[in-house]
Amino acid sequence: MKIMSSNDGNRDLRKGLLIASTMVGAWLVISGPSLAEIAVRNPQMAQATQPLQSTPGAETKPSAPAEPATTGTRPAELSPQPAHPDARAQKEGVTPALPPAPAEKTAPPIKERVHEK
Repeated sequence: MKIMSSNDGNRDLRKGLLIASTMVGAWLVISGPSLAEIAVRNPQMAQATQPLQSTPGAETKPSAPAEPATTGTRPAELSPQPAHPDARAQKEGVTPALPPAPAEKTAPPIKERVHEK
């Protein structure tokens, strides 16, 4: 087992500080010119959307349409339509909106196993 002396601890600390300062220096070298160019070219912030403008004559127009009155009942003139045409329409040659449903497939029942102990 090796016991660390104070010289080894100082050497490790200096090594870590050297690595950290090298990384900060590299970051400044890489990003410094780019940040300086951005600051020179764009002295003000860009606006993403145009400012809101009033529509001419907006003072005399209502701000929103009136809410429609709902009764909660279905309109009588709109009756539900079947997915398939009725027999009379099929005789006239109208094709169904949906294909016919497949016949239900059945398999023989699963035989239970008898567990031997």
